[in-house]
Amino acid sequence: MLTVDYIISLDGYGAAEGWPSYWGLEGPEYLAWLNEDSLAEKGLVHLMGANTYRIMSPWAGKNNDTASLALDAARKVVFSSTLTEPLSWANTELVTDDAITTVREMKRSESGQLRTLGSISLSRALITAGLVDRLRVVIFPVLTGKTGHEPVFAGYPDLSLSLVESRSFDTGTQLLEYIPKVLDGPLPPGPTRV
Repeated sequence: MLTVDYIISLDGYGAAEGWPSYWGLEGPEYLAWLNEDSLAEKGLVHLMGANTYRIMSPWAGKNNDTASLALDAARKVVFSSTLTEPLSWANTELVTDDAITTVREMKRSESGQLRTLGSISLSRALITAGLVDRLRVVIFPVLTGKTGHEPVFAGYPDLSLSLVESRSFDTGTQLLEYIPKVLDGPLPPGPTRV
């Protein structure tokens, strides 16, 4: 199963100038869930693009929290035509072949879960290709219209989303998990189930 994971502001930005990580709202409940989630999936493979790798790899081995240690130990696959081996982050392999073809084959051959890590362009391409089984979004209760950058869903195809899980955390942060389906056009009027 392939899950696309996003952490966003309410207005859909993946980052904002001057804001701390998690927009400063990483309360104890959310951090506990993040740690549990990091340890729950044995054999989890993280998929990412070059930009996410460049942003995250310098932090490898520098944080001792459960989620960071689990990520450092997990298998990571980076899709890039600009990076070169050897990659410095432990347990990371570089794939220069087509991401869609590679992930399609990984879904057939891998026994563990596949999950994207950031990587807006890669995630968009995987969803457009119909390869994503779950879209999981953690929405932080801030609007970053003035300082926000990286609009997460810009350029996405139209999708219908069937909610399979939701949860609220102590700071008002919301977890929403959906089964996405790429649409050929708008849904017809009236209640529709996908």
